[in-house]
Amino acid sequence: MKFKNGFLALSLSLIIPNMAWANHQVGSIYINGKIYTAQDNKPLQQAIAIATDGTIVRVGSNAEIKKIADKNTQVYDLKNKVMMPGLVDSHIHALASGVEMVLATMDEAQVDIAKVENKLRQSKLDGTGVAGDVLFLNGLSSEYWELSQQLSDVFNQNEWKTQPLVLIGSDHHTAWANQAMLKRANIDTNYIKKLSPENQQTIAHDEKFQPTGFLVDFGWDAVSEKIPSVSHDLLYKGSKEAVKYYNSLGITAWMDIAANAEPNKGISNIQNTPTTLGMIPMYKELSQRGQLTARVSGLHVVNPKSTVQVFDVIESINNQYQNIENFNLVGIKIFADGVLEYPAQSAALLGQYTNSKKSGQLLFDPVAFKTIIDEADKRDMLVHIHAVGDKAVHESLNAFEYTRSKRHSQVPHSITHLQLVDTQDYKRFKQNNVIASMQLAWAYEDSFNKELVKPYISAVSYRGMYPAHSLLKHGAIIAGASDAPVSTPNPFIAMATAITRKGLDGDRLNPAEAIDRDSVFKAYTIHSAKALYLDKSIGSLEPGKKADMIVLDRDIFKVSPEQLAETKVLWTIFDGIRVYQR
Repeated sequence: MKFKNGFLALSLSLIIPNMAWANHQVGSIYINGKIYTAQDNKPLQQAIAIATDGTIVRVGSNAEIKKIADKNTQVYDLKNKVMMPGLVDSHIHALASGVEMVLATMDEAQVDIAKVENKLRQSKLDGTGVAGDVLFLNGLSSEYWELSQQLSDVFNQNEWKTQPLVLIGSDHHTAWANQAMLKRANIDTNYIKKLSPENQQTIAHDEKFQPTGFLVDFGWDAVSEKIPSVSHDLLYKGSKEAVKYYNSLGITAWMDIAANAEPNKGISNIQNTPTTLGMIPMYKELSQRGQLTARVSGLHVVNPKSTVQVFDVIESINNQYQNIENFNLVGIKIFADGVLEYPAQSAALLGQYTNSKKSGQLLFDPVAFKTIIDEADKRDMLVHIHAVGDKAVHESLNAFEYTRSKRHSQVPHSITHLQLVDTQDYKRFKQNNVIASMQLAWAYEDSFNKELVKPYISAVSYRGMYPAHSLLKHGAIIAGASDAPVSTPNPFIAMATAITRKGLDGDRLNPAEAIDRDSVFKAYTIHSAKALYLDKSIGSLEPGKKADMIVLDRDIFKVSPEQLAETKVLWTIFDGIRVYQR
């Protein structure tokens, strides 16, 4: 029998000497493989034994593993293929990205307003871009926001004049709304005048405080609240397909960093407490239907200016969603700042943007924020902080330093994105036991960075973007992350980019920050498992852990980085059971 792509199926044989091992009944063994365990200083192994309860019994040589099989054990010949732990994503909008796959989304890299208009007409007809009476379109590149006046000329006239309409940025921090939608959200001159100066910056307006349509973070949240929810049928369809898709990429666990957020809604939650459930009920439904073939650590997005009372709300919700198989609510996600790209420039810098002479926006009060982090740590809740700018990273580390000084908890707190990190802060990740959750698929040079980032920050800061090697050199733990649907969830593309720092056009972004294969493989296995608070049960292949494993179509230790990026998963095994086969 052959796979669709022509690869021979892994052969199955029986008739193994009848031997039991300890108190485990060995249900299956895999032999003749190159098994990467993700354990430090351990060479590749040949074989692995799996108990009937889906846990790992032993990893070792063919001879060692064959000895513990019995006549009922299934034996799979790996034929020298690579097996490794199931991959783990430490920062993803998992179900929301699946739902986005079935909703109206731009898939063209080219900036073309005419194509946007055609896509909107199509999505209005087929219903994929309709929520109540609001029309929306996902996946807009930040490059569109430079064309705000042209967007106004098109979408505030003619057929669109009375149609509430929103164009949602692929970064999910930015959007553009027409006047009909702004009116629906009650955003007008009076509204903007009453805002604090920092929040006024999040709603683009003219000198008379008339809103022009472009929105960032707080402004986007204010508008997205007025978008009706997507139907249950679309939520379920997209969510179910998302799990299957991630399994096909070899992903068997992830941290949903905005489990309480809904598709097409703002994700910063800088206005409200986490009273919404978002995708949490959908996780429960998938689990009850036996369709959640991944281990999920879910987070609540909370207001960065919350008081400690927010944790009473969180615990109340968590108590309603206990004992869900493969899903646990483990902590909170907080935004320290926004994004670096022009024209948003809401990431908080220690320096200034060269064009505006401003430093972006830190979304929390540094002193009060320490109390929030400390309260989460006391309650054994992990904290995951979005920090893009070096000031946001610095102040986040200050808060974690305060908490670590008060107790020696082992709660795996983390900071994500880390586009800019001050050199003096590299060592503080290890010192304060803070995991660096990095989207290394972004760590390459392209026209997007050259046009929307490079002209507006210092040359030194630009060269230091995504400092993976520097963080590793100073002892930080790097966890792999995608931030899908903002970028591809394919871990092998991210791995290759982390190794080369090179994009499709061949330009490299500071090659000195490249990292080696073992580091990047651990980033997507044991280190991400640690970020999920699950490293005791997954992330490496060793006795007692869950048998979450993948089999690959090539030798990832020998192929070029370009070939590594094209790696395909042949089998995905979850709890010892195959849930995907190519």
